[in-house]
Amino acid sequence: MQMEIEAAEDRLTARIKGELDHHSAAQARAQLDALIADKRIRELRLDLKGLTFMDSSGLGVILGRYRVIAGRGGKMSIGGASRSIERILRMAGIYALVDRMDI
Repeated sequence: MQMEIEAAEDRLTARIKGELDHHSAAQARAQLDALIADKRIRELRLDLKGLTFMDSSGLGVILGRYRVIAGRGGKMSIGGASRSIERILRMAGIYALVDRMDI
C-alpha cells in the first residue's frame, strides 16, 4: 500500500494505491492519524483510484478516520473506487456516512 498526501488549508486528500488489507491497515491508520491529528483538518478526501483490493480492515481504517473527522464537525469524501471496491463500500453502508466525489 502506498499513500500520496496533498494538504490545502483545512482539507487533506489521500490517494491510496495498492492493497488496503489486514497487512497494510495499521500503516494506513498510523499515516492518516498523524495527519488528521492537526485539528484544523476539517475535510478528508480519499482517492481510491489506485486501490486494487480492500478487505474489512480497510473498511475499519475508513470508518475510524470518519469518526475523527465527523467528531470535529468535518466531512469525508470518497472517490475513484473500482467496481469491486465500490460494491464493498455500498454493502458496508459507507455512503450513508461519507460523500462521493468525482475524480
